[in-house]
Amino acid sequence: MDEVHCLRCGRVLRSAKSIADKRGRRCKSIVLAAARHTELADYTPAQVEHANEVIEQGGIVPTSRPHLWTAVSSDGTTTYLVALQGCTCPAGLRQRRCYHRAAAAILDTARPARLARRAA
Repeated sequence: MDEVHCLRCGRVLRSAKSIADKRGRRCKSIVLAAARHTELADYTPAQVEHANEVIEQGGIVPTSRPHLWTAVSSDGTTTYLVALQGCTCPAGLRQRRCYHRAAAAILDTARPARLARRAA
């Protein structure tokens, strides 16, 4: 069986629940807290809800570059690059705020401190 790593901190996940959640218990609680505390006033409630769904389903994952994520489209056929400043999805290309950017903002707030220091 292949090792499954936490999408937030990269540690190996061992429990079935953590593997299903794609995050350890502690990291999941940190992401949930970040979702409550991140400033998302520029997004509609539907966008915030969809951003939380995408995070929960593991549809947005960090890349090796700080502040850059890869998101999967709703139909699962396309991937987009997402940064806090923009997204390559159709809405992002029209200079509109998309739920991918809301998800990126939440995940950026929840980033592990060691990664935040490295990016600075």
